[in-house]
Amino acid sequence: MRTALVILAAGKGTRMNSDLPKVLHPLAGAPLLVHAMQAGASLAPARTVIVAGHGAELVRKAALAHDETAQVVEQTEQLGTAHAAAQARATLAGFEGTAIVLFGDTPFVRPETLEAMITAQKTHDVVILGFEAADPGRYGRLVMQGDTLERIVEFKDADAAERAITLCNSGVVACRSELLFELIDDIGNDNAAGEYYLTDIVGLARARGLSATVVTCDESETLGINTRAELAGAEAAFQTRARAQAFEDGVTLPAPETVHFAFDTVIGRDTIVEPNVVFGPDVTVESGATIRAFSHLEGCHVARGAVVGPYARLRPGAELSENTRIGNFVEVKNAQIGEGTKVNHLSYIGDATLGTKTNIGAGTITCNYDGVLKHHTDIGDEVFIGSNTMLVAPVSIGDRAMTGSGSVITSDVEPDALAIARAPQVEKPGMATKLLTILKAKKAKLQRGS
Repeated sequence: MRTALVILAAGKGTRMNSDLPKVLHPLAGAPLLVHAMQAGASLAPARTVIVAGHGAELVRKAALAHDETAQVVEQTEQLGTAHAAAQARATLAGFEGTAIVLFGDTPFVRPETLEAMITAQKTHDVVILGFEAADPGRYGRLVMQGDTLERIVEFKDADAAERAITLCNSGVVACRSELLFELIDDIGNDNAAGEYYLTDIVGLARARGLSATVVTCDESETLGINTRAELAGAEAAFQTRARAQAFEDGVTLPAPETVHFAFDTVIGRDTIVEPNVVFGPDVTVESGATIRAFSHLEGCHVARGAVVGPYARLRPGAELSENTRIGNFVEVKNAQIGEGTKVNHLSYIGDATLGTKTNIGAGTITCNYDGVLKHHTDIGDEVFIGSNTMLVAPVSIGDRAMTGSGSVITSDVEPDALAIARAPQVEKPGMATKLLTILKAKKAKLQRGS
């Protein structure tokens, strides 16, 4: 059965006290909206519709950056969840299949849960995602008769008996697309808030003699983010799960509470991740690597057997081959590091290609930026770059070549050649003592004057 996602992302999020739309606040390195889109993507949806409102252009940009096939529509007035879902009508006109309505500020719904809703929708007209709440509070209540969902009652409209129900509504809905919009057309706003509730489709469906049921999930999946405190709590929950999954995947974390993962971090088994490591988005670490303490990785790939850090930074485009060494206070950006190559300390390698078994001395810099454009550095196999070498791109260093320490290399170096590019040393006998005497006299004079 074909599936369409409708993700409601129009809320301003007043309690965030922010100019940023609520669904764009980051969780594990990605906007809340992206988490909802990623969960829904597991269904391989034929269409994804984002309903934006506050900050619609920012929401559009974030949605398309994650999925360029997504379609973004705008809800200019916030008149309730049914009104929001109705904005997807034109985009889904003629669509035949199941529409699932998700929320852009609810990041933890699992793909397995959505699969269960799709399965239930094959035998029921309307499927609602529910959960047993430890403290039902102000959630909408699900009124059941056996496995049939009779109606959903919002807390503010519920009587005492209905408020005693602990089975609560998450707001997530699965329904045949055409039927969804037919039911929305019949929804009124005769309620305490004067809004059009999407949850009213259950009562309307039952009045037509249609079936409705509930798929349940753990309460933690339905966590909605409305405040910065809740966002922090969600981050903590995500990190706890990510660390537990890393253990299950065979990753060693000596101090797991200090390691922070992104929403899409991939780490192979038998990798060791030492304390205080931060993974930004789009990082893959293959099996058997070591990420040493206080390193920061984003947008990079680390191959089997590589060692990174401590205190290293891998930026987007860093590609480390097998058994490479990236040491302390080394930064790598948009560079391919060949197998067995070492950049052990205090260096910057950017916009570069390094061959195999090459050694980069301390203090080496690829001078890749001229103030306007970036330029590339090519370093061959088995090259030795002396300490404190400046490689002024564009420049190429041939296989097995060497550079002398302190050199500023501005021209290509042939294979097997030694390049030395530094000013000759000049020695002036006795000048150090004379200069020191002059400076001390000058300092004394200044102190007397003060």
